[in-house]
Amino acid sequence: MPNWGGGKKCGVCQKAVYFAEEVQCEGNSFHKSCFLCMVCKKNLDSTTVAVHGEEIYCKSCYGKKYGPKGYGYGMGAGTLSTDKGESLGIKYEEGQPHRPTNPNAARMAQKVGGSDGCPRCGQAVYAAEKVIGAGKSWHKSCFRCAKCGKSLESTTLADKDGEIYCKGCYAKNFGPKGFGFGQGAGALIHSQ
Repeated sequence: MPNWGGGKKCGVCQKAVYFAEEVQCEGNSFHKSCFLCMVCKKNLDSTTVAVHGEEIYCKSCYGKKYGPKGYGYGMGAGTLSTDKGESLGIKYEEGQPHRPTNPNAARMAQKVGGSDGCPRCGQAVYAAEKVIGAGKSWHKSCFRCAKCGKSLESTTLADKDGEIYCKGCYAKNFGPKGFGFGQGAGALIHSQ
């Protein structure tokens, strides 16, 4: 098809894109009306776009399709999603049942009269001092990162094998490793 009138070609519909309707992303041009997530068809902008090769996604769909999988990589605090990603070609596998860090915590709670046991210290947790995170009741003073000791909130929490971590420590210790997974733009990390 001839490109009458010049202009760049849209990365989605392959038709000419004129300046007044152009959106640029990663060196490609798009019509404003074509600049949509490939999965959910939501409108995108520079803050919501995620690019994978020649495909464009909203950050949510990109994370579901290409992001890390497992507990601690949810969609935010207090959200529950039953979407397992089948519509994105993701195969769901049943995981092993969760096992607590302190197997005596349940026994301790029974002795104290029905209050929950704190997974960190094993002591009873009463309503006045209770913080709930990772599906368990914690003392406010015990609700800290297992690595750095930073105080946590439900939005800054990541869970692995019954322990809780801040997002930074979780990413450093359990996240992807290698080129492209550094601490930020141009950062070099020296470890011994």
